[in-house]
Amino acid sequence: MAQKYPMAEGQTRHVVPLSMARRVGNTLYVSGHGAVNEAGEFVSDTFEGQMRYTMEQLQKTLEAEGVTLRQVVMVRSYVQNPANIPLYNKLYREYFSEPYPARTTIVNCLPPGLEFEIDCIAERENGSE
Repeated sequence: MAQKYPMAEGQTRHVVPLSMARRVGNTLYVSGHGAVNEAGEFVSDTFEGQMRYTMEQLQKTLEAEGVTLRQVVMVRSYVQNPANIPLYNKLYREYFSEPYPARTTIVNCLPPGLEFEIDCIAERENGSE
């Protein structure tokens, strides 16, 4: 599935050539998810709103592949404002539980308007179809 992303004023809107998820054996690689709706517009202007929307979309992508958040083994997250890290950790605990996935968090790297993005790697159980 191609993903639309908001563009800065004056830029041409384009569709990014990527797969939202790719399975190799029992490993599922999931592309970055952000708070962007199907029209390519941001869904919220708050960190919490963007993170919740993004996590819901991530869950839908995983479920479509027969995987749950519990099977996520690695997370890379992108938080625009370092001041949101405490809130990020609080919300993160609502979606992930022990044993937590391995995690890398990168700050101050997103385009204007995007406050949060996440990608992950999940491990499907043997025998899962």
